[in-house]
Amino acid sequence: MSDSLTGTDEVVYDPEESFVEESNIWQFMQRHGIDDYEELHRRSTTDVEGVEASGLDWFWDEIVDTLGIEFDQPYETVRDDSDGPQFAEWYVGGELNIAHNVVDRHADPTAETRNKVATIWEGEDGEVREVTYHELHRQANQVANTLESKGIETGDTVGLYMPMVPEIVSILYGCFKAGAIAVPIFSGFGVDATATRIADAGCSVLFTGDGFYRRGEEITLKSQADEAIAEAGHVEDVIVFDRLGAEIPMTEGRDEWWTDSVATADDSYETKSLPSDQESMLLYSSGTTGKPKGIVHTHAGGLVQPAKELYFSFDHKPSDRFFWVSDIGWMMGPWTLIGNHVFGGTIFIYEGAPDYPEPDRYWEMIDRHGLSVFGVSPTAIRALRKHGDEWLSGHDLSTLRLLGSTGEPWDPESWQWFYERVGNGETPIMNISGGTEIFGCFLQPSPTHSLKPGTLGAPALGMDVDIVDATGESIADDHEQGYLVCRSSAPSMTKSLWSGDERYLAEYWSRFDDLWDHGDWAEKDEDGFWFLQGRADDVLNVAGRKVGPAEVEGALIDHEAVNAAAVIGADDDTTGTAVVAYVILEEDYEETDDLRAELTDHVGEELGKPFRPSELYFVDEFPETQSGKIVRRLIQAVHEDEELGDLSSIENPEALEEIEAAR
Repeated sequence: MSDSLTGTDEVVYDPEESFVEESNIWQFMQRHGIDDYEELHRRSTTDVEGVEASGLDWFWDEIVDTLGIEFDQPYETVRDDSDGPQFAEWYVGGELNIAHNVVDRHADPTAETRNKVATIWEGEDGEVREVTYHELHRQANQVANTLESKGIETGDTVGLYMPMVPEIVSILYGCFKAGAIAVPIFSGFGVDATATRIADAGCSVLFTGDGFYRRGEEITLKSQADEAIAEAGHVEDVIVFDRLGAEIPMTEGRDEWWTDSVATADDSYETKSLPSDQESMLLYSSGTTGKPKGIVHTHAGGLVQPAKELYFSFDHKPSDRFFWVSDIGWMMGPWTLIGNHVFGGTIFIYEGAPDYPEPDRYWEMIDRHGLSVFGVSPTAIRALRKHGDEWLSGHDLSTLRLLGSTGEPWDPESWQWFYERVGNGETPIMNISGGTEIFGCFLQPSPTHSLKPGTLGAPALGMDVDIVDATGESIADDHEQGYLVCRSSAPSMTKSLWSGDERYLAEYWSRFDDLWDHGDWAEKDEDGFWFLQGRADDVLNVAGRKVGPAEVEGALIDHEAVNAAAVIGADDDTTGTAVVAYVILEEDYEETDDLRAELTDHVGEELGKPFRPSELYFVDEFPETQSGKIVRRLIQAVHEDEELGDLSSIENPEALEEIEAAR
């Protein structure tokens, strides 16, 4: 294993032949006479001469059987896009239920998975609980019966403002069973953000808890829920899970303890069979910019897409123990559950902070539970890398088969550290990108792919992805940076927004004709590797020259002294926009004016003199969401003395004080 760090131009991982040939995707290609991934992707998205069905229809039809997905009523047509890709219908005429596919059939008395562990949960305090499919099935039935006793019918919304306890899984699946629309809400949200989502969704039932542990502290949740309910004015019934044993106020006639409601309900229930396009989940954007968007997902799309991605990209195996760091309130929470449980897999859930009580918490849990897939944000890895390699010592990570990441662009050094130190220089990083709006990925590697640091591999199967210029012309093969778009719909694309079609069309379909605009800068290099360069709407226009914040951040992180960087634009009388950088240093470096000048010059050498930061500040942390995303909007607001707005999604609001003090 090399100690050197490498840039993005060098292939550092080539899969072994045996690894490729044992993969699900390779075996799928062999069955269909397809030689390589590029040919498979073309077949999954484009029409083929002499084949009656279009590539999209062929692929999305074929994988239903491949993935073992069960429809109660067979669909008549795979896709109907007669109203355009914006309003395509999928699996038309079919009926199914996510819950049947992810829990009911695996808990059948004749199923081998009946007594298999569906979830392993570990609390921050060290408590461990395992739940089998049989137990999960009974509890999901109790949730469904409880919802019906509260008057919940098909199409009604139910809020999940819950701590990360095993019961979140049965609540989600119980909603599916009863035909309710699950509305997961991030447990770290404050009153305003929670109330906004409850009010917009119109939830009449809310599941919550007394609280949870975070860095050894008891964080109360019920009081936040009470205030949010008062502000939203919707909720009629509240079911409270006891995690802490805390003394909390209970509103008579509205609030019930889990033990008095769900735990006493009948544990048998006949899961509803629902139309393919019946709404299953209402997932909200993180709310770090503007009013949160209610993303609408269906039973068919919300099942097929994560199943496809876990099977082909993450090469699901029956023995896998899958851990993706996420809250149920973020897309990756339900994605992880559904994508693994459709195959009768085992997932691992962790309640607490990544560095509590020590920075080796993740490594210790991977070792102790024998986890085989581990997904985490680049920001989290940068923070853990800063603690040093010694925290990895003594932990056996050899059970890891695949690594994963999402959320933001990588810097090469942190990617390489994750690959070499955590993955032992032989475990591929499935770096994926898509979003809440598609409940899955536009770009992702597969086990057949070689990797460069930070790459996202290639367009995902069944996703007709391209890179275009401002006129909508494809420039992917010109190897230029452009807009990441999708030329067709997919089953899991939001069928609209909860607030209506007008905002939906404006957000995703207004920049180009019949192209989904995802808002990211992307580039395909000369070797065919795809990369993201940050958000297109974040571009900085410096003296008529455009650069993405991620490019400047990448140049800074290339320097050996820099652990992480966040770049914003500030008004400048001369250049229009000036580059402003906030930097977190590696532990062995001191914050000096000489180093500030050296870093500024380094950016000029890497990107050109116009892009040198006009101001560069040293800080110890950035404001981040719990999923590890740096909230640059808030850094910008602090820098420009503007109103901060909603801070409820921020894990560490105290970081804003440090940003202010650094100026």
